[in-house]
Amino acid sequence: PNVHGIFDPNTWTVTYVVYHEVGSPCAIIDSVLDYDPKSGRTKYTSADKVIAFVRENRLKVEWILETHAHADHLSAAPYLKKELGGKIAIGSHIQDVQKVFKRIFNLESEFPTNGSQFDYLIEEGRDIYAGNLTIHPLFVPGHTPACMAYAIGDAIFVGDTIFMPDVGTARCDFPGGNAKTLYQSVQRILSYPDDTRLFMCHDYPPTDRPIACETTVGVEKRKNIHVHQGVTEAQFVEMRNQRDQTLEMPVLILPSIQVNIRAGHPPPAEANGKTYLKIPFNVL
Repeated sequence: PNVHGIFDPNTWTVTYVVYHEVGSPCAIIDSVLDYDPKSGRTKYTSADKVIAFVRENRLKVEWILETHAHADHLSAAPYLKKELGGKIAIGSHIQDVQKVFKRIFNLESEFPTNGSQFDYLIEEGRDIYAGNLTIHPLFVPGHTPACMAYAIGDAIFVGDTIFMPDVGTARCDFPGGNAKTLYQSVQRILSYPDDTRLFMCHDYPPTDRPIACETTVGVEKRKNIHVHQGVTEAQFVEMRNQRDQTLEMPVLILPSIQVNIRAGHPPPAEANGKTYLKIPFNVL
């Protein structure tokens, strides 16, 4: 496929538009809604760049895909659907994540934990299509219990499993995360041919190198600082667990999770017509 990445500098996130050719159907993967944590205000700067590219290239949006319920940015999926059409989809294990965070945030009793906020729940082994592009979903838990990657032609969109080789791998200390499970998920991705293109959901460059979002299976196997060839599962689990103990929570985890488990929609308005997000004390 042709792949167009749009980098959001505020959240270090890359949104992808994946398509066959100009004028063809496409999929959008991991969109960003701009959110100011100081004021609680939202904007559509990042999403509008996606819309502009889609319209310039006369693409038809079939799918607005999420790799998981992100903890570092809010999804712009409902806004993109309103402007461009398409179905909002996520892996079916989002139901497990919804159950966990319904308890953590003590959400309204009416909040359903069956994934019905999304237009479509993706099951592993059931391909979906954007025109003549086949989207093959891969269940890759570990960072969260519901993480999905999407294999499209010679490309895999890995979500928050593995990063650029000099960054390593995703953390596993969120509710439901597991370092052993992540190791197994990464090995699944790295079992693809060496020339398979891998597209990152984020980049956090450790030096002054420019932002990068694409590498290959072969490069990751040789050079990934956390999980290159020769690193055993036990070594990885020990490293990952020790490292995770030193990491702070993402700046936007509290607003992001509350919105993203609702397919990008805000919580229902209260009696005064306003929408509110919760901040639990001493929980995470």
